[in-house]
Amino acid sequence: MDAQRIVVGYDGSAEARAAVDWALAEAERSGSALHVVHAFQVAWPGAEYNEPVQEMADEAQEHGDALITEIVEQLHGLGTGVQVTGAAVHAAPAPTLIDLGDAGARLLVVGNRGGGGLGHLLIGSVSQQVATHARAPVVVVRGQVAAGGPVVVGVDGSPSSDAALGAAFEAARLRGTGVLAVRAYVPPVFTALPYSTIETTERQLLEAAVAGWRAEYPAVALETRLVNGRTAHALLDASATAQLVAVGSRGHGGFAGLLLGSVGQHLMHHAACPVLIVHAPAGS
Repeated sequence: MDAQRIVVGYDGSAEARAAVDWALAEAERSGSALHVVHAFQVAWPGAEYNEPVQEMADEAQEHGDALITEIVEQLHGLGTGVQVTGAAVHAAPAPTLIDLGDAGARLLVVGNRGGGGLGHLLIGSVSQQVATHARAPVVVVRGQVAAGGPVVVGVDGSPSSDAALGAAFEAARLRGTGVLAVRAYVPPVFTALPYSTIETTERQLLEAAVAGWRAEYPAVALETRLVNGRTAHALLDASATAQLVAVGSRGHGGFAGLLLGSVGQHLMHHAACPVLIVHAPAGS
């Protein structure tokens, strides 16, 4: 897999088409190729139905091939110059996308809910699985992109948060916009320290976390914001005027065994703009 290839899942739903459009724009910005994948599974009937199993599989493959041919032709017709390829594969969607990410994709892109889910669900199971288990960065396309808005990123000092900072600065550079780095904290109810001391320490931690990335991306405007409150709520508020909100897959809070923390989960369900989930580098 080309390390500069963006992979996007597509099932024909409106949410998946929004993901494809977002991925195409990102590919054009970054000079990446785009690979559109339709992964499908056939629900085999019981033996008592005596259905021709191979015929069902062939029909599903034909439908998938037609779906991919149509979307690839549409994207080529937009004249962006992006190299677009596509494939329809008979396999479980989430593991297929995760494997493509592991094979070296630059980015995986999914819609917030595909065509197979229940209408009341805020995010589909495929999107949830990909964002949770992929090692490659994952964008869940949802909400609206605020024109001219910043790239928002959550900062808590964890390895995945630092990786998210790097991804946020690069995303801002590609978009010609700035970064809004947000650190939230909840002071203890009972403490021997003055609250002003706690606030000063938290602000120092925030500034220390962004210092290296500020130096690496001097042309990217940076705003830092310290919030007394919950991280998820602070990032949700900031997402209302953002082009993208980036977060590490798991911060310092929560249980060490979790692959995706509660903040990432909350953003994927409720953010007002697309959400970028970034895992820490292997071994960190």
